[in-house]
Amino acid sequence: MYGTWEPVAPMLREKSKWRPHKDESTDAEHRGGVTRSSEEGAVMAVERRGDVVRSGSLGQPRVGRSPSDQTKPFKITKRQVYEAYKRVKANGGAAGVDRQSLKDFEEDLSDNLYKLWNRLASGSYHPPPVRRVEIPKGSGGVRPLGIPTVADRIAQTVVKQAIEPEIERHFHTDSYGYRPGKSAHQALAKAKKRCWKRPWVLDMDIKGFFDTINHDLLMRAVDKHVKEKWQRLYIERWLKVPVEYPDGRVEERENGTPQGGVISPLLANLFLHYAFDLWVERHWPGIQFERYADDIICHCVSEKEARHLKEVLVERFQACRLTLHPEKTKIVYCKSSYYRQDYQETSFDFLGYTFRPRLARSRNGNLMVSFTPAISRRSAKRIRQIMRYWHLSRYQDLDVDALSKSIWSRVQGWINYYGRFGGGELRRVLFHLDEHIIRWAQRKYKKLRRRSRAIRWLHRVRKTQPSLFAHWRLRIDDG
Repeated sequence: MYGTWEPVAPMLREKSKWRPHKDESTDAEHRGGVTRSSEEGAVMAVERRGDVVRSGSLGQPRVGRSPSDQTKPFKITKRQVYEAYKRVKANGGAAGVDRQSLKDFEEDLSDNLYKLWNRLASGSYHPPPVRRVEIPKGSGGVRPLGIPTVADRIAQTVVKQAIEPEIERHFHTDSYGYRPGKSAHQALAKAKKRCWKRPWVLDMDIKGFFDTINHDLLMRAVDKHVKEKWQRLYIERWLKVPVEYPDGRVEERENGTPQGGVISPLLANLFLHYAFDLWVERHWPGIQFERYADDIICHCVSEKEARHLKEVLVERFQACRLTLHPEKTKIVYCKSSYYRQDYQETSFDFLGYTFRPRLARSRNGNLMVSFTPAISRRSAKRIRQIMRYWHLSRYQDLDVDALSKSIWSRVQGWINYYGRFGGGELRRVLFHLDEHIIRWAQRKYKKLRRRSRAIRWLHRVRKTQPSLFAHWRLRIDDG
């Protein structure tokens, strides 16, 4: 029932805290937002209480207590807040979730969740500034992220879980980014199949997409699908929330949605659904495409069609206040044994993979040239850099089994993602991991100081324990 606690143990409160006395209310006033990281516990400071607003339909007021659902303007249940917290906790290892902040928030979990619900349900919740973090991009430059606090992340999850089912059912089938039941591998498989049938590809990249989304256009799309007043209210507040830089400077934003927020991917998909997906479907019904967030691949039957599509899409995105990246947007020819025309661009990157002509064997065993994906050079370089940063040779206190366990999950993650297509390229990248293991053995065991002995030791271990390291299993599985 709305306004009453669900039977959830972590959120049970003492009676003196949960049920207000006659002259008390759970209405809260905003006190300037929430601090983050280790100060998260101070986010939900004790609030002053005013008078309870009672419903006239209740007749004579009962002594002592009033149903809490009559004191809140928005119908947000405590169960919704608790389920959102569990979702945030489950994603505790994801990018943007500070484990220390989450731990601090959980020190007084019941009180913090209650106060967050109280503010959300009363309409007094105002999101604090998002913390700006810049991470390096593989192509150079940095990608700015807006990291919300734990409490704000929970609040965004509440709204996202409420509106996502309605919005999701309207999205295009060829939109794959950040959607339930959709994955990057599905987009890659579809792109691979279509490249065999249509030799021309328009590879598009939107310049600074998350930072340039127009708020007015986005809210028009939100109003079309989101009917609850409280949901539109908080979405608008999250769009306008300022950015806090590392030096403490706070800057207001007029465009964009913070990349790193929980609700930002859903809003970005909604914006591009109208800016691109539906527009292409209506005006260019013959064009096939795959879109993963702002990474878009369009398949054309001729170079002329690809060039014309590029010209009209430049105008379309300009009308939506977006700009196609002039250098990253290009026309590519999918050269293979079936399409043998010469063209200056014969490869493109999509979701960490490079599509380009590669030698392969046909079903009858003959060699042929096929336009297929495999791990990109940029992704391979990043993996090799991470392996160097591990400095495995310094872990002299570990034996070989413990060394394997320390890196197993990371290596297996690479295999799960980059091993789906073009496993041979990934094997060549992970071969460098054996070099780091050899150097570790040379430093740990005196009798293996000579490199030749360390190599023979590694071969013996791999023969007796072929599944000890995750990348050794990849070699066996792929034959």
